[in-house]
Amino acid sequence: MSITFSTLNTEAGFAADVGGVDLSQPMDEAPFLPIRDGLDQYGVLVFHDQDLDEEAQIAFSRHFGELEVSIRRHRARAVAHDEISDITNVAPDGSIYPIDGEHMSYNLGNQLWHADSSFKAIPALVSLLHAREVPPEDGATEFADQRAAWDGLSAETHARIDGMVGMHSLAHSRAAMGYDAEDKFLAAEKAEVPPVPQALVQTNPRTGRKALYAGAHVASIVGLNKADSDALLEELRAQATQDSLLYHHDWQPGDLVIWDDRATLHRGRPFDNKYRRVMRRTTVAGDRPTA
Repeated sequence: MSITFSTLNTEAGFAADVGGVDLSQPMDEAPFLPIRDGLDQYGVLVFHDQDLDEEAQIAFSRHFGELEVSIRRHRARAVAHDEISDITNVAPDGSIYPIDGEHMSYNLGNQLWHADSSFKAIPALVSLLHAREVPPEDGATEFADQRAAWDGLSAETHARIDGMVGMHSLAHSRAAMGYDAEDKFLAAEKAEVPPVPQALVQTNPRTGRKALYAGAHVASIVGLNKADSDALLEELRAQATQDSLLYHHDWQPGDLVIWDDRATLHRGRPFDNKYRRVMRRTTVAGDRPTA
């Protein structure tokens, strides 16, 4: 097996197309290590033409660590495993969810720049999203390199924010898109995701590279009043999502995209809800709280 990497954002050295590997086949540790190291280097890895069922996606994902279970697992879904998040506009009966219903209202939050599961006490390490069905146009996903965002800040800002803590809340980010979690979350969902603290700057323990961690789930910064917290978050998010730091992925069926949630932000782009979009995500849990 000869795995190849081709940089997609050459300006930032961010995101890479990966060839020479069939992820549906069982994999030993030796061929996995270049993929892990490639993720450390590029932050986002793109694999094309991957024929993955739920079991194969879960099996490959476990090379990165223990998998999370979906917060939406208590609801009717079209997937068989709790470890799979059903990122879709297609209901279990095959119909398309109404654009103004609970499901699609909840999904609107994915259009904000965020890191997956930063609202959990132990946040996500890696996410893996597989495309089953995609619209003929639109519905892309964009990624932003938070390591380069950190590198672009001044030494003064580094000294100021390294060590700060943000309070992360799924209800906060969903509210920004008009979803009332207090009213619409199930009791089990509310119990699972209370607000949690996370370090505002993350460090990859293998590479030592630092990255901003200030996505849409951050409601406030501990120790700052609301005005100062909001102003700092606005400043950091502007830094974090500059065009030069982005990779824009237009999906094709069979694409699997993997990203480091400590090192990137991402957002889904809108699409016409008359088209089917069926995506399956596995999420690898981190190994400790960050704050």
